[in-house]
Amino acid sequence: MSSVSRPTVHPVEAPPYTDGPQNALIRVRMKDVQGMPGTRGSLFLRLTQFVFGLVSICVMGTTSDFRSVTAFCYLVSAVSVQILWSLSLAVVDIYALLVRRTLRKQIIFRLFTIGDGIISTLTFAAACASAGITVLIDNDLDKCSVNHCVRFQTATAMAYISCFAMMPSFLLNFWTLASQ
Repeated sequence: MSSVSRPTVHPVEAPPYTDGPQNALIRVRMKDVQGMPGTRGSLFLRLTQFVFGLVSICVMGTTSDFRSVTAFCYLVSAVSVQILWSLSLAVVDIYALLVRRTLRKQIIFRLFTIGDGIISTLTFAAACASAGITVLIDNDLDKCSVNHCVRFQTATAMAYISCFAMMPSFLLNFWTLASQ
């Protein structure tokens, strides 16, 4: 039985007890997850939100009668706020990438999370209201030949895509905030 290997136990010393800030253990930071503030993924998401929101407003703005429907006015207002939010955060992401700085402060995650949550909810509600009106005009009233149904539907679809592009950044920021 001498050919059988036996496990050996090597004692490991316990880490020294620290009782002061000068001897405090260094916290390990998690690596950057793409989509978190200050990463290329976040910049991509912000630019996607911006572009689809801009397309939605441009398409809705080319119609002459969108001002007569409150839901379409709400869509333009909500997407305008969302465009400004996405553009400002894209500028912050560009700055963070250029100076190679991570945005890991808890206050930043709170601001981004609350802002993304509120803005995405507003955009989603506006897109739902506009979708309801386009269904009413197209299917129920059958007045698409008189109205700009295709433009209304396109603007609504772009608003939905813009809203869905905001959800990953909201969820990642919320997850990071909850895990801190």
